[in-house]
Amino acid sequence: MDEAGRIFSGCNIESASYGLSMCAERVAVFKALSEGAGKLVRIAVVAGTETLTPPCGACRQILWEFCRDAELLLANLAGKQESMAVSQIFPRPFDASFI
Repeated sequence: MDEAGRIFSGCNIESASYGLSMCAERVAVFKALSEGAGKLVRIAVVAGTETLTPPCGACRQILWEFCRDAELLLANLAGKQESMAVSQIFPRPFDASFI
């Protein structure tokens, strides 16, 4: 969700070549950016798993670069949830300041 309250959804896009698959988190962030979203303030990752599913490494990188101050909500279909800051899942991040 951006600061204006707009919600951007994403879903996993699977490919037979796993390396070309795209996770829902990155789809949602890229969709928000391409549609002119302002500051992204909340990211929700909902999975049909018993254990809450955190973003993968590639998604963490994108979340850091474009949503570092956002709230991250992890949830499952049974209603279990946990909230934290994006910065809490990615200590010592790599970003544009290193290039």
